[in-house]
Amino acid sequence: MTPFLYVFSLLSLLSSGAIFGFFYAWVCSTMWGLDAADPALAIGAMQAMNASVRNAVFAPAFFGTPCVLIATAMLAWLCRLKAASVIFAIAGLLFLSGGMILTMTVNVPMNEALAAVAIPQDATEARRIWESYSGPWQFWNMVRTIVSGVTLALTGIAIFILQPRAA
Repeated sequence: MTPFLYVFSLLSLLSSGAIFGFFYAWVCSTMWGLDAADPALAIGAMQAMNASVRNAVFAPAFFGTPCVLIATAMLAWLCRLKAASVIFAIAGLLFLSGGMILTMTVNVPMNEALAAVAIPQDATEARRIWESYSGPWQFWNMVRTIVSGVTLALTGIAIFILQPRAA
C-alpha cells in the first residue's frame, strides 16, 4: 500500500465514522430529548441546532466523506487493488446518495420549514407543529444513519482487504 493510499484510507475511515456518529447521536439522544421536552422549547432548540450545524467542524465530514471515499477508490484502483477500490467506491456513492443527497432533499427542507415557524404561544399548536416535524424527520434521519453506518462498515472492509496477507 502506498503512503497516499494509507493516508486516504485513514481519512475515509475517520470521515465515515464522524458522519455516522453525528447522525447516530440524533437517533439515540437528541431527538428523544427534544420529544420529551415542552414542544415550544423543542421547536426553538431544533431551530437553534439546525442554524448552528452549518460550520467548519461539520462540513468536512458531511461534504468530504464521499469525496475522500471516491479518491481512495481511485488510488486503490491505480495500485491495482480492485476489490478494495470497488468497495471504497460503493461506500462513497452510497453515502453520496443516501446521506448527502437525502439530507439536502429531505432533512434540510424540513429544517428550513421549521426555521420559518414562529414559536407558538399556544401549547396545542406547538405540539401539532413539533409532532408533524419530529416523526418524519426522525424516520429520514434513521435512513441516513443506517446508510452512513453501512458506509463505515464498507470502509472498514475495504481497509481490511488492503492489508497484506501472511504467506
